[in-house]
Amino acid sequence: MHDLKSRVALVAGATRGAGRGIATALGERGATVYCTGRSTRGSPSPMGRPETIEETAERVTAAGGVGIPVRCDHADEADVAALCTRIRADHGGLDLLVNDVWGGEKLVEFGVPVWKMSIDKGRRMFDSALFTHLVTAKHAVPLLIGRERPLLVEVTDGDHFGYRGALMYDLAKMSVLRLAFGLSRELRAHGVTALAVTPGFLRSEEMLAHFGVTEATWREAADPHFVACSETPLFVGRAVAALAAEPEVARRNGRVFASWTLAREYGFTDADGTRPDWGAYFGTAFGKPWLAADEAAYATWMDGPLDGVPMPPPPEE
Repeated sequence: MHDLKSRVALVAGATRGAGRGIATALGERGATVYCTGRSTRGSPSPMGRPETIEETAERVTAAGGVGIPVRCDHADEADVAALCTRIRADHGGLDLLVNDVWGGEKLVEFGVPVWKMSIDKGRRMFDSALFTHLVTAKHAVPLLIGRERPLLVEVTDGDHFGYRGALMYDLAKMSVLRLAFGLSRELRAHGVTALAVTPGFLRSEEMLAHFGVTEATWREAADPHFVACSETPLFVGRAVAALAAEPEVARRNGRVFASWTLAREYGFTDADGTRPDWGAYFGTAFGKPWLAADEAAYATWMDGPLDGVPMPPPPEE
């Protein structure tokens, strides 16, 4: 199915994990995908991982799309500006922006109270997980405006407003949800839809290494939940691809959506033909419901006192 063949996408943070899965799934539907990140065959990964953006681009092309690897440090504004200048020169604009840069795996401090946490790790997490998204949005959004059905996707962790187990991690991932919402309010007048997407228990390269298994042996992992209901990065990738092909995607503006709920709606499966459902599994395994942020939850965010009120122009320089 090549219904995205005429579409141009930028997946920021496409080296591994969800970003690689999203880029590959867009390739399955024929899209041209700029695959960006810092890890290239000529430059070792700052994360100490072997994956590269060239490998991701090759997967996009092999899947049926056109993969274009571009090294870009999304924390470096000059890098991002140059990337967007190139995309405009090559294709005139952009149909889909996916902000997936993360890189905070080694910075999360679960179980550490605020008075013992590392401020340095927290600052670095915010720089990596949020500042990069802001920089990329600043320079890439103008490429979206004026395109047919333009879409901006923020990748986060969790489709809920609940606490995520570590203070700085919670702030980072909730900030991404709020960023998607804020962008949706700013960009609605320009016809751009902004929303957030989350995977379930992601069977990423990082998590496979954490459990000491491979994609071929992941069922031997010690964590029973990982074995019972993890999902490959392609699953959330197909969720994003389904949204990109959705004619009425604007109805989802500002909200967050999970891979498993989108799979039920659009009918896609994971790479092995299964359809993992982390929300349903969580309720059974932990004896409490998975409370997603539904329309009622988002209603408290809508129509704030300043929403729609013209802001004063900046002072003249």
